[in-house]
Order: sequence, then structure tokens, then C-alpha cells
Amino acid sequence: RARADHMGMLATVINSLALQDAFIRHGIDAKVLSSVEMNTFADFYTQRDADRYLSEGKVVIFGGGLGAPYFSTDTPAVVRAAEIGADIVLMAKNIDGLYTADPKKDPTATRYDDVTYAEILDKDLKAFDLTAVSFCNENDIDCYAFALSDPENIYRAVMGNTTGTKMHK
Repeated sequence: RARADHMGMLATVINSLALQDAFIRHGIDAKVLSSVEMNTFADFYTQRDADRYLSEGKVVIFGGGLGAPYFSTDTPAVVRAAEIGADIVLMAKNIDGLYTADPKKDPTATRYDDVTYAEILDKDLKAFDLTAVSFCNENDIDCYAFALSDPENIYRAVMGNTTGTKMHK
């Protein structure tokens, strides 16, 4: 499991570099910060550097998870959001939001448009890492999950057009 998680961390850095390249091609300065040292490709993550880049108007892309196995990508996303004081965490998923059950296994599953962290924890909903849910609840961080299958959903989410599930305290 640990080796697979390490490979997943590397994959997030690869994705971060691709995203950085897209921003730069559109004239937007972007920096990749990684919690795993790989200085040839990305800067090593520190909160101080993230804050500095953001204050300079740069887009900051976090890769490498927390740098430790056994955590999904949800948990480091919300931890970094807390560290930089983000307004909301936008989570592009392989599914278009949070459901009452796995819609691939249960045809009666219904999607939530809006759900509290208490409901997620109480109902043990699985599309979002429960460690991240608890962290968001304790730190009053809002999240919005939406489908990555349509790349326009990223733009829609940034612009505030809801196509997924808002999660909050």
C-alpha cells in the first residue's frame, strides 16, 4: 500500500506540472509546490512560499499529497486550504458529486446538491475521505465536489455555477 501511495503522490506532481503548463500557455504565472522533494521539477512546499507566491498574484498548485502514505488526496487538499486561508476547496472527482450510495452499484442512489459534514459523517458517505470531512468540519472549510469528466466543469466551479455537491459545516 505504501508503495502504491508513493506512486500516487508522483502522479499528482505530474498532473500539477501539466496544469502549470496550461496556465503558463495562457499567460498566467503558476508555481508547483510539492511536499515530496523534487527540486528539478517543483519547489518544495512551505506555507511561507505558498503565501508569498499567492501575494505575488501567482497561481499555486500543490502536488505530492502530504508526502506520507495512507492519506487520500482529499486530506492534503483541505490541509493546504486551511494553511493558505482558502475560501473554498474545489474538488474535481471521477463522479459528479456526493451520493446517498455508490451510483454505480445502487441505481436508487441520489445526489446531494448541498450537504453538511455532520450528515456525511453520520451517514458514512464514501465519495469524500472521512478524514478530510472531519478536518473540514473542525476548521469550517467549505468544499465543492464536481465531475472532472467535463473539463468545462472546472471553469463552471470557479465561476460559482453549481454542477455538483457543496459540502459545509
